[in-house]
Amino acid sequence: MIFTNSNSDSFKLEFEELLQRGKMDIATVSSIVSNIIEEIKENKNKALKEHISKFDNWTPLTDADLKISTSSMLKAYENLDSKLKSALHLAYDRIKTYHEKLKPKSWFDTELNGTILGQKVTAVDSAGLYIPGGKAAYPSSLLMNVIPAQVAGVENIVVCTPTPNNEPNELLLAACHLCGVEQVYKVGGASAIAAMAYGTENIPKVDVITGPGNIFVATAKKMVFGEVNIDMIAGPSEIGILADDSANANHLAIDLLSQAEHDEMATSILITPSLKLANEVKEEIENWLLKLPRQKMARKSIEERGAIIVTSDMNEAINLMNEIAPEHLEVATDNAFEYLPFIKHAGAIFLGHNTPEAIGDYVAGPNHTLPTGGTAKFYSPLGVENFMKKTSIISFSSKAINEIGEHCALIANTEGLTAHEQSVRVRLKK
Repeated sequence: MIFTNSNSDSFKLEFEELLQRGKMDIATVSSIVSNIIEEIKENKNKALKEHISKFDNWTPLTDADLKISTSSMLKAYENLDSKLKSALHLAYDRIKTYHEKLKPKSWFDTELNGTILGQKVTAVDSAGLYIPGGKAAYPSSLLMNVIPAQVAGVENIVVCTPTPNNEPNELLLAACHLCGVEQVYKVGGASAIAAMAYGTENIPKVDVITGPGNIFVATAKKMVFGEVNIDMIAGPSEIGILADDSANANHLAIDLLSQAEHDEMATSILITPSLKLANEVKEEIENWLLKLPRQKMARKSIEERGAIIVTSDMNEAINLMNEIAPEHLEVATDNAFEYLPFIKHAGAIFLGHNTPEAIGDYVAGPNHTLPTGGTAKFYSPLGVENFMKKTSIISFSSKAINEIGEHCALIANTEGLTAHEQSVRVRLKK
């Protein structure tokens, strides 16, 4: 772990290392992913079955074997523990309520001369959702991807998830039933992205692909962008925490580890003007590590990619965090909302001592599919708009085109586009 002070001689280099945390070495897997995509485009389901046999340790015998039945989803849902079922329903309802407020609306504006300008907002016809499977199966990710697509009004939703050893995750299946998803395929990795981007015999081509994944999934999404739209190129999970003396060191330590237990490549960063708090958090991290089932993974993440930075004041801490632009940002202070205007870049902001990042992963309501690796400087969280598109609306009356048409014709003439010019002039009254 990096434990440093912002005024130390080595800080500039250490901080630069943090800023490079999200750089994925896509070049190392590009040729592999490119070959996978080409095989899917050429051989479709035949290639899918070969890839599943190679990567997931089972061999589909027919095309039908690729799809998960709705009856198995229903069975998984019915077998849920009642308390867990209630928790999933609570999460579903809160996520849906939040995303309904995000839905953009069509609008029209009429000018006095009869000009009508506006914007029509419509859902895409189909969406492909990639949900990690196997040991890293996250039903919460299914809810976070399906619900905004449904709120947007997408009619055709396709889910792809890897199923090592042909053993679908039962909780994921239950969540599929809860969401009313009917097209779920046992396909993972770059193969799934290619299948959804180009279509196969029974996996339809979609318009947009969303969802998290490893470097192969991220690379595939980057390669098919343009053939379809994508949400973002996401990397390993990360958390940033801004805190002062009012924070609880024990709480901050486990919050940092909540990301470290995700992935050995996850990043956990605390920035504080309090040296006392920094030392206490460092000690509490070690205490918590001894209790975690995922201790080995969390320890490697914290030791290799964790950081605690002590600054001169909170303003400097905020400026450094804005440079980092973390996926998740906790503000653990008594007056957290006072700092909000100064925070420019973060995927999601968690304000106050009682708002751990984990609450946002499951039941708060906002989406947990967030930009990583500093891309929060230009990417937004996954939302309803990812599944919608906007179309401009323009209607000119005779009065309107006679009022401003000459200006349009003049500009067209200046650009040397005679047909453009004349298509306006022929409509002007002499």
